[in-house]
Amino acid sequence: MELAYYSDYAVTLVNTEEPARSKDSLTSVEAIRELFGANQQAARRATDTDVTRFRSVRARLRAVFEAADDGDETLAVDLLNSLLLEFPVSPQISGHDFRDKDGKPDWHMHLADHPSNATAGYAAIAAMGLAFHLTSYGVDRLGLCQASPCRNAYLDTSTNRSRRYCSDRCATRANVAAYRARKRLETERAAETGRTAEAAQTSTARTDR
Repeated sequence: MELAYYSDYAVTLVNTEEPARSKDSLTSVEAIRELFGANQQAARRATDTDVTRFRSVRARLRAVFEAADDGDETLAVDLLNSLLLEFPVSPQISGHDFRDKDGKPDWHMHLADHPSNATAGYAAIAAMGLAFHLTSYGVDRLGLCQASPCRNAYLDTSTNRSRRYCSDRCATRANVAAYRARKRLETERAAETGRTAEAAQTSTARTDR
């Protein structure tokens, strides 16, 4: 398993909140446990106090995406490094549950956390995964959706670094809005051209008199 895979943990956590819409789905222990997915053992460590802790880590991860989206690479790296220092992990070779065609362990790298609580465990994996993604693909591959008011985080894996939206839905919505804006502008320009032509004709008629 590529270590950059763990970067999805960061995206999933950041997108539990939509600031512009005043929406926040991270409101309970159950919501935290859902973030861990299949990692149920880690999820069982979650308690009510982790809700506030998770929100704090979420704000710090969003700040990384905001800095990257603004083109401030140094700030993005500094913010991520502070998370890595606070929430360390130990890379380990693992072969559990993965077998090749001959039945031998399919050895791969795994991030082993040693947390004191559920937040520390999740934050460690999310920060390390995001760090691997950033160093492998570039800071400019971390972005925030450009379809207003959505500002969801995303990881750009396109070949030409062209991604601007968190989903196809937002991309479609943005394209429709841009199309309508262009049509309004064309209509306004046509109307202005018509008024200008009419005024010119009126002026010419008056001169001819």
